[in-house]
Formats: sequence, C-alpha cells, structure tokens
Amino acid sequence: MAQSDARDRLVAGAADMLRRRGLNATSVRELAKHSGAPLGSTYHYFPGGKSQLAAEAVRLADALTVRKLIAELPSGPVDGLRAFVAMWRKIVVDSDFEAGCPVLAVSVEDQPADDDEPRRAAAEAFGHWTGLLAGSLREHGATADAADRTATLIVASIEGTVAMCRAQRSTLPLDHTAQALEGVVQAVIAPVVD
Repeated sequence: MAQSDARDRLVAGAADMLRRRGLNATSVRELAKHSGAPLGSTYHYFPGGKSQLAAEAVRLADALTVRKLIAELPSGPVDGLRAFVAMWRKIVVDSDFEAGCPVLAVSVEDQPADDDEPRRAAAEAFGHWTGLLAGSLREHGATADAADRTATLIVASIEGTVAMCRAQRSTLPLDHTAQALEGVVQAVIAPVVD
C-alpha cells in the first residue's frame, strides 16, 4: 500500500470516528485501530498526534461538502440546499443514525487553547460552506446581508437538525427543516414587487 493511501485511510477513519463519537471520546489508538493502521504509522504521518489527525479529518469533511456544494450551486441556491440536505440524510440513514458531522463534533468540545487546530479547521469549514451558499444566494438576487444571514441559517439549521435526527432516530426533523429553509431561500431570492 502506498504511503499516501495509508495516510488517507487514517484521515477517513478519523473523520468517521469523530462523526460517531466526537473528539474527546476518541483516542489515537482507537483511530489507528478503526483505520486498520499500525499505531506507529499514525504518529509517523501525524507527528502532531490526535489534534493534527482530527484537523485533517475535519478538512476532509470540509472538502467533500465543498465539492458537493460546488457541483449543485450553479443550478441555484435551492438545488444547493437540497444537495446539502440529501448529503446529510444519506450520512445519518446509512449509519443507522449513529454518525453526524465531524466538523460539528470538534466544534463543540473543549480543546486546549494552545492546541486548537481542529477547532480552527472547523471554523474554516463552516466559513467555506456559508460562503458558497451566500455567494449563490447573491447571484440569484439576494442582498448581501440577506445572503449572509440565510447562509448562516442554513448551515446552523442543518447541523443542529442532524443532531436531532441522531437523537430521534428519524429523518423527520431534516424533512421539516429542509422545507422551512426552502421557503426562506425562495423569499430572499424572490424579486421585490412594487
């Protein structure tokens, strides 16, 4: 196996563990075992340990989400929203409601002030997602202020709703949130009629 394959497998495994258990409930040893990699290779590829590996896992989740949004947003913000919702629906359903978002997982857990690379990576991820959504909203008629507020609402609502889906073991909260958000998006991109 190529070195980059082993490293990529560790990052993907870490993202999966974070979305299921969170940052503080996951040890480097468990991450290595879950990824099928020797513990020593974890420290070889990630000399910064768990913090560096978690940050890379967050960046992977960010990249996958950005790719999905970039593919769908040219068709409009409603299509982008629907793709965002569909992505999260697939994650929670395919994991039998055991997996959420690794970005959110590292955002809500305590991290040392001098070793907060995962939190900073999460902040960047949320910034990427809201930026892409806001850009599409502006391109389709929303004011800059409405686009920024609505993009933040979309990301915050979906992230919170994913947690609700996991707790309730149902996609009904996602269905309700998606429907409400579509109405908000339509309202901010609709032309003003005098």
